[in-house]
Amino acid sequence: MTKLNAPLTFSPEVAEARAAGRPIVALESTIITHGMPFPQNVQTARRVEDEVHRHGAVPATIAILSGRIHIGLTSTELDALGQARGVAKLSRADLAACLAMGGTGATTVAATMICADLAGIAVFATGGIGGVHRGAETSFDISADLPELAQTPVTVVAAGAKAILDLPKTLEYLETCGVPVIAFGQDEFPAFWSRNSGLKAPLRMDSAAQIAAAHLMRASLGLPGGQLVANPIPLAAEIPADKINPHIEQALREASAAGICAKSVTPFLLNRLYELTKGASLVANIELVLNNARLASAIAAEIPRPA
Repeated sequence: MTKLNAPLTFSPEVAEARAAGRPIVALESTIITHGMPFPQNVQTARRVEDEVHRHGAVPATIAILSGRIHIGLTSTELDALGQARGVAKLSRADLAACLAMGGTGATTVAATMICADLAGIAVFATGGIGGVHRGAETSFDISADLPELAQTPVTVVAAGAKAILDLPKTLEYLETCGVPVIAFGQDEFPAFWSRNSGLKAPLRMDSAAQIAAAHLMRASLGLPGGQLVANPIPLAAEIPADKINPHIEQALREASAAGICAKSVTPFLLNRLYELTKGASLVANIELVLNNARLASAIAAEIPRPA
């Protein structure tokens, strides 16, 4: 069931899946427009969509095109978005304005959650969520992803929060907001490129069925908000914390010295880490997104959809 009278456009594949009651997994579009250059961005997006297909669900990559919320992109639309210039990076604050002005934009975690919920999609796979930035006690820089998790009823599968953030404060914020943080298959909260952060996760679940049951129980109880499923990167793809952390610290120092702030921080840090790790961070990033797509597909299959 869709909500409100939102300007939604469903791709033919997603429309067919909705009519048949098949499981659907939402995917964000900032990885396409702000994550990597063309054609690697489109190739990666297609790999993630293929992974969802292989695991029995239908991918719904979400983006704003000419003032419409597109739930699922055709091959032509995906190619065009991957090569577009000046695409807005949209979160809760600017989503409505972009739509009202007939603009084009890529959805962050927060905006993807909003659009997925409008379209009746319960599960969303991404790379890592935003969080509390280091130094937030003076900058007040906290990602809109966190309050979105507290109010929008979508289960988000991510490899934890990005390790460039203040992970202890991020977990504290989520706890304050009442967001369930569920580590999948381990007790420790993963740190994006690394399987371990040194922080114990508040909750642990070992199957997609358990996660789906918790999602449905929250709805039965009338609890607002979604769940964060922290899915550790596959062992073969991880960059251990002791190897990635010195690069993170260097990139953070450089960002501070250059006065980079707000929405520009994360893209700068991810690009600098790509350079410092000689591309290893991007390879790991792609592998963890694929891993999250697999788990999200399994969770979606456990949540009944009305035919």
